[in-house]
Amino acid sequence: MKKLRPLMLAGTGSDVGKSVLAAGFCRIFRQDGYEPAPFKAQNMALNSAVTPDGLEIGRAQAVQAEACGIEPCADMNPILLKPQGDSVSQLVLNGKAVGSVNAFDYYKSPRRERLRKEACGAFDRLKARYSPIVMEGAGSMAELNLRGGDIVNMSMARHAGAAVVLVADIERGGVFASAYGSIMLQSEDDRRLVKGIIVNKFRGDVRLFDDGVKILEDICRVPVLGVVPYFDGIHIEEEDSMELKAKRTCATGDGRANVAVVRLRHISNFTDFDALEHDPRVNLFYCDTPGKLADADIIILPGSKNTMADLDGLRRNGMAEAVTKAAGGGKTILGICGGYQMMGAAVADPHGIEGGGRRAKGLCLLPVSTRLDKEKTLKQTVFTLAQGGCGAMNGYEIHNGVTTPADGAACPPLFIKSDGQADGCIIGGKRMGTYMHGALDNPAFVDFLLSTCGKSNAAAGGITDYKAFKERQYDMLADLIRRHVDIEKTYGIMAE
Repeated sequence: MKKLRPLMLAGTGSDVGKSVLAAGFCRIFRQDGYEPAPFKAQNMALNSAVTPDGLEIGRAQAVQAEACGIEPCADMNPILLKPQGDSVSQLVLNGKAVGSVNAFDYYKSPRRERLRKEACGAFDRLKARYSPIVMEGAGSMAELNLRGGDIVNMSMARHAGAAVVLVADIERGGVFASAYGSIMLQSEDDRRLVKGIIVNKFRGDVRLFDDGVKILEDICRVPVLGVVPYFDGIHIEEEDSMELKAKRTCATGDGRANVAVVRLRHISNFTDFDALEHDPRVNLFYCDTPGKLADADIIILPGSKNTMADLDGLRRNGMAEAVTKAAGGGKTILGICGGYQMMGAAVADPHGIEGGGRRAKGLCLLPVSTRLDKEKTLKQTVFTLAQGGCGAMNGYEIHNGVTTPADGAACPPLFIKSDGQADGCIIGGKRMGTYMHGALDNPAFVDFLLSTCGKSNAAAGGITDYKAFKERQYDMLADLIRRHVDIEKTYGIMAE
């Protein structure tokens, strides 16, 4: 098929829906016989994914690759920033962590030119293999104070020769001002790259915005390609922690298993819980209040980008005491990655990976201790339950640190990996920890977890094939976009 010009979805701001729309366009192009691939030069997120060759990228690009029907690779997101604390982030370059940077140094230092070259090289390699490239900008395309160091918005659009479509979020208000300002604040050359506008998250009858479409086209002098309605019946994995604000926050009394995810300040990879959230047997809620935690049947300590800081936070807000009390009362406690580390006797940081080079006491719920190391473990993994009873399952590991039995204690593993190595620990059938992200995407492990509180009830029917479930969501998203966006006109601007 004829190669198409790259399509960039830029935004009037953060959280306007660029990532989800990009996934939808990826699926549309795949359905129409093209070989698309996603690209975001620079991403800032705590939700990440591991590629088959053991490299790390932002979760959104892995989701978009899945919508394309291809394996993710580091070229899809060459620069990833993972916030560790105030103004400090881990820098992941071409899939590998290369150190920590503070915000000022990152945006103002000479290294920006090197990063720009790395991003352009990744795009060029990707473009040689796929068409079209569905590009995603970051935040607002009109941050004037950051324009000189921009490597993800219009400077990348210029390098790619992309057709830029501005995504404007009408739900937050000010759609005319934000769209007009975003375009008019560009240089004359960059304005010529902007080929259309998509108004996103419209609530109500979209026909009520017909006059608004004409006004936007008149003042911005580019076509409005579509008005996409707000939707909540299509489930696409999100990477932005802002999405947590919309999650449930309390238990129910309707007979389902109440599963509480402890809300950490540096929570990471909370997409671990997407499959569980859509299981009809489960009420999943996020909690940072000790009183609400008391109503949970199962408590999950999630991953963290700063385990020691989050341990301190749990002690300050009373959640540490509430979790240990719940464990003593027979509640099921599951720790994943950083949460697993917290459940042990201690976490040591001799190299100052998380700052300070100190040792912190854990929650002492599992007989293990953790030492944070400079090298990060990154790999996709096949594993089984150590106690048997189910087949092979799939997950992935992203962690700094090695966890071992504390003082020679007996530490029965939770999982056995395909290479024969043990992972995690389970004590008394109800206290368990693992490094396996994605473990809860496996129905067999979900059934096992729910059985610990007597709520497995297989007859109620969970998601038996999460991969097939996600495939249906991508198709539903593509159908929604086709109904509300002029796809023929979109192809037209990409063929120019």
